[in-house]
Amino acid sequence: MSSKEYRTEHDSMGELQVPADAFWGATTQRAVENFPISGLPMPRQFISALGLVKWACAGANNELGLLKNDVAMSIQAAAMEVAEGGHDRHFPIDVFQTGSGTSSNMNANEVISHVASEDLGAEVHPNDHVNMSQSSNDAIPTCIHVSAAIAIHEHLMPALRHLSAALENKSEEVGDIVKTGRTHLMDAMPVTLGQELGGWRSQIDHASERLNDTMGRLTELAMGGTAVGTGINAHPKFGDKVAVLLAEKTGIDFKSAASKFESLSSQDAAVEASGQLRVLAVSLTKISNDLRWMNSGPLAGIGEIALPALQPGSSIMPGKVNPVIPEAVAMVAAQVIGNDATVAIGGQSGNFQLNVMLPVVTYNLLQSIELLANACMVLADKAIAGFTVNVDKINAAVGRNPILVTALNPVIGYELGAAIAKKAYAEGRPLKDVAQEMTDLTDEELDRLLDPAALTEGGIKN
Repeated sequence: MSSKEYRTEHDSMGELQVPADAFWGATTQRAVENFPISGLPMPRQFISALGLVKWACAGANNELGLLKNDVAMSIQAAAMEVAEGGHDRHFPIDVFQTGSGTSSNMNANEVISHVASEDLGAEVHPNDHVNMSQSSNDAIPTCIHVSAAIAIHEHLMPALRHLSAALENKSEEVGDIVKTGRTHLMDAMPVTLGQELGGWRSQIDHASERLNDTMGRLTELAMGGTAVGTGINAHPKFGDKVAVLLAEKTGIDFKSAASKFESLSSQDAAVEASGQLRVLAVSLTKISNDLRWMNSGPLAGIGEIALPALQPGSSIMPGKVNPVIPEAVAMVAAQVIGNDATVAIGGQSGNFQLNVMLPVVTYNLLQSIELLANACMVLADKAIAGFTVNVDKINAAVGRNPILVTALNPVIGYELGAAIAKKAYAEGRPLKDVAQEMTDLTDEELDRLLDPAALTEGGIKN
């Protein structure tokens, strides 16, 4: 935007200069000047939600006979332009602003007012028309819920389904391979790759279930509570109508919150959603670290799998290739866990009838959703789908594993089993050979009892 030409705008505090080509007005300009803190604007998803909410509010006011048809239509058209990203450069306010988000709400009111006035050829007032029946105190909490619900529904949930499907496909491909299980990073009883991948997939599917449950509360909207939750200056049916219009527009089951006092004063649903994202981040860390361990080597590590080689891994060691995708996903998880701490602190900052950390709650919640959605897609496509299995190395490790003696416990007892395992370890000999020397079991009995594939099915083998 040009910094050389200005126009004079005014608000209740007086006049000030606004860039001539800016769509915003005085209130937004004051916020631009007051908060030169991070250079981080409010997220695109939130600006989109602002547009959608203003669109729904104009429609509700029109249906209730409070806003003339031509004014309502102009507001709705301008609001949809905002929702679709047509005016993002006119939303410059820093994330770190007034805790209620009033600056962002008035930013939307002023931009929509400007665009609607030009379309109508008559004044559309930012407060009297665009903000009719609303307060920043119910508009911003509504936008937090709307933006997060849409982001989860349209981006994160499909990404989780994609990752789950990738794990299922890979399990069908390599699931029958028997490998050494590990507890405490030490050799344990055998498992199949299908069982291991199935555990990961269950984590992802449970994350989807948790988020689906949270959506029931995230889709409850504060709109209609206005300033303090009483609904002053709003029609009693306004909140319900806004929720219906948003549900019809988005395909998400939005509804008016039963308690507007909770919706304005707390951000419990956002905190809950962030907590579910943290659980997903923990799951992705577990999966990523397992992949890194399994890929480690290729000679001196576990080396059970080879992740796709995506880029050179060292500026000094030629030929080195690193597990870059699991590393990136683990960093995403760390960021999300940190974001969750910020959301929790923001959530506890409700004082009486208003929470005063709404913008920072918004920023961190939406960033976590976006990061996790992208990370799940990358993990599925660039790690899970393409890794190969080093079957020979896996089979060699399974065959040498003295812990298989566990299967003999019901027959020979724990003490003798421990002695056999220790001797096999110490002498570097196959477990079966040592067991033949130290027990009366026949070759056939040992083959049956120590069959790795059979041992992955559990239970006592008679």
